[in-house]
Amino acid sequence: MTATQTPHPVAPNAPTTADERRVPRRRTAARQEARTGLLWLQAWLVGFALFTAFPLGFSLYLAFTDWNGRGTPGFVGLQNFITLFTADPLFWQSLEVTGVFALIYLPLSLLLGFSMAMLMNQKLRGVTVFRTIYYLPSVLSGVAVAVLWQFVFNTDYGLVNWLLSLFGLGPVNWLQDSAWVIPAIVIMQLWGVGSSVIVYLGGLQGIPSELYEVARVDGAGFWSTLRTVTLPMMSPVIFFQLVLGIIATVQIFTQAYIMTGGGPNYGSYFYSLNIYNQAFTNLRLGYSSAMSWVLFVIILLITLLVFRTARLWVYQPNERK
Repeated sequence: MTATQTPHPVAPNAPTTADERRVPRRRTAARQEARTGLLWLQAWLVGFALFTAFPLGFSLYLAFTDWNGRGTPGFVGLQNFITLFTADPLFWQSLEVTGVFALIYLPLSLLLGFSMAMLMNQKLRGVTVFRTIYYLPSVLSGVAVAVLWQFVFNTDYGLVNWLLSLFGLGPVNWLQDSAWVIPAIVIMQLWGVGSSVIVYLGGLQGIPSELYEVARVDGAGFWSTLRTVTLPMMSPVIFFQLVLGIIATVQIFTQAYIMTGGGPNYGSYFYSLNIYNQAFTNLRLGYSSAMSWVLFVIILLITLLVFRTARLWVYQPNERK
C-alpha cells in the first residue's frame, strides 16, 4: 500500500452502520415529540394548577385556621377538627342524614339501573326510543329537576299525592315531614338513573354471546344464566358504578338546598349542605375547610374498602388464581 492509499482514521465512537447513524436522529425526534406534547399540555397544566391543585392546597391550609374571609387567617392548629368531633351536633346530624340517604339510595340505584339495562338490552322494536327516554332525565340541570320535583311532591296539588288519592290514601307531607323527606329525595334521584343504565347496557352488550349459547346448551334457565354468566361478567361494571355512586352520593347538595333547605328539623341536612352553610352563611371558611377534608377522608376510606373487597367478587379474566 502506497502513501497515497493510506485510509482515513475512524473515530472510536463514530457510528459504523446505517442503523447506528439513525439512533441519534430518533432520539432527537423523540425529544422534539416530548417537547411538543408538553407544549400542548400547558393549557391543562395551568388550569389544573389554578383550579384544582391551588384550591386543594389552600383549603388544607385554611383547615388549620379560623379565617372568616377577611383579614389574615389565624392559625388554630387542630381546634377545628376537635370542635367538629366533640362540640358540633350538626356535624353528626348531617353525617347521619347523608349516611342514611346513601344506604337507601345506592343499593336501589344499582339494582334499578341494572334491571332497566337488562330490559333495554332486549332486541325489540322501538327499544332505542325507550333508551333515549330513560336517559333524558340524567342530562337535565340539577336545579331544574329539583324545582320540578317540588311541584311533584307538593302536599296540596302534587302529582304523587294525586296518584295516592286514587287508591284512597291520604296526602303525604313529603317535603314537610322529616320522616318522608329522605324517601322523597331518594325517589327523585332514582328518576335520573338513566346515565347508569347506559353504562350497564354497554357492559351487557360486551358479554360474548358464546357464553349464553353454552349456558343454553347446558339447560340453564334465566336465573342460572344471570347468576353464572351475566353477573360475573358484569361485576367490573357494577364495581365501577359502585365507586362512582359512593363518591357522588355522599356529596349530594343541590336537591336539599333547592327543595328543603335542609329541613324539616334538619331531616335533609346533608353534609355538603352543612359545609356550604358554614362557609357562606356563617363565614367560617376555616371550619368548613376542615369539614371538607373530613369528607375527603371518609370518601377515601370507603373507596379503599370497596377496592379491598373487590378481589372477592369482581371477575378478573386475566388474573391467575
